[in-house]
Amino acid sequence: MSIRLFLLIACCFFAFDKPKLVKTKVATGITVSLPKDWRPMDNMDFTERYPSVRAPLAAYTNQERSVDFSVNISATQWPDANLDVAKQFFKSSVVNMFDRVDMIGEGTKEVKGRKYIYFEFTSRVNGNRAQEGLRDAVLKYSYIQYLIEPRRTLVFSFNCPQRAQEEWRETAKAMMNSIKID
Repeated sequence: MSIRLFLLIACCFFAFDKPKLVKTKVATGITVSLPKDWRPMDNMDFTERYPSVRAPLAAYTNQERSVDFSVNISATQWPDANLDVAKQFFKSSVVNMFDRVDMIGEGTKEVKGRKYIYFEFTSRVNGNRAQEGLRDAVLKYSYIQYLIEPRRTLVFSFNCPQRAQEEWRETAKAMMNSIKID
């Protein structure tokens, strides 16, 4: 009996083992520590899951294609570094993208000498009962960071199913805190 209990506890412990992060050059002048076994998304993969007019600078996913990280340039440029106004604008955009948003954390923080706006939240997009394959609500955990620079705004985004939030939350924060811009 005690051996079975030990094996059950050991399996649970190793099942939630945090992935090893490896410093990765995701775009010119941008490095981020990503899980070692992640792979770059191909164009079809990204387009299927994140339809957008702009292709991302970089997009990565886990082997199961359920957890993603991307770097993009926002269409919104800020003439000054007024982070408070930018934060309100980006929060409004986040809230309007989903049917429901529950903020876990938000604010500004410094990472490697640069100031970022961040939002950590869970979201819900309601299903459409009339459309086959889209009937169930989609629940996600997301961590988004914005870096406002003079001629561009970089957007760093981590997403996973809400059911995997506790498994990935610490890793998402570590990835966001590893961002280095040259």
